[in-house]
Amino acid sequence: MSAAPPASSSHLVLIPSYNTGPKLFATVAEARARWNPVWVVIDGSTDGTGAELQRRTADDPGVRVLLLPENQGKGAAILAGLQAAAASGFTHALTMDSDGQHEAAVIPGFMAASQREPRAMILGIPIFDASAPRLRVEGRRVSNWWANLETLWLGINDSLCGFRVYPIADLRAVMEKSRWMRRFDFDVEAAVRLTWRGLDLVNKRVAIRYFRPEEGGVSHFRYGRDNLLLAGMHARLMLGFLLRLPALLLRRARSSRH
Repeated sequence: MSAAPPASSSHLVLIPSYNTGPKLFATVAEARARWNPVWVVIDGSTDGTGAELQRRTADDPGVRVLLLPENQGKGAAILAGLQAAAASGFTHALTMDSDGQHEAAVIPGFMAASQREPRAMILGIPIFDASAPRLRVEGRRVSNWWANLETLWLGINDSLCGFRVYPIADLRAVMEKSRWMRRFDFDVEAAVRLTWRGLDLVNKRVAIRYFRPEEGGVSHFRYGRDNLLLAGMHARLMLGFLLRLPALLLRRARSSRH
């Protein structure tokens, strides 16, 4: 058995969860085997997973479970975790989904990249296998195109992958002055606005697996509702893009010289 990872005082894994079922326990165990600490924000779940996770990890100081009283959305759960993490002195958070889709084995590599470049976002490049729904894979190309337009192709390889390392102070600053970024729109808007803020971008590969319902897979994605949410978000971002266009053009010109 490999030794447990030593505790980090700067970087933590942050997992938002809403009614994920038993997949949550495997996800947390896999993340915890590769990093310390792992924090989980239970976003008003009604399936009992919050209490059960607390019971299972009661003797592990490397896992902390935060319980929100009601469901507020992925972005809101992450913000609650960021605020608590900052209060405890952490500077960076790796976010990952709670449903087992993301490859936990690459956590140390993402954290090492962040430690080398603390002023960067470390963005996951999803590597899909045959389990990925074709509509989801093809549909994300649209959002990726818009996100790259809104940032003048400064380096966002994938705008929707939730496996990322963020500098906590920068992400909090962006989120706390906005009423948006609280639900499914979080991942794209965070990538775009932090690029506008001047953060460097590092892209790294992460394997993605979609589990079928009979395998315990749970998805809260709704094609109509969430695609409308993304469309409204990109409309907002285009307005912000136009206001920032001169600064983005200057940054793009400078980056092309290096």
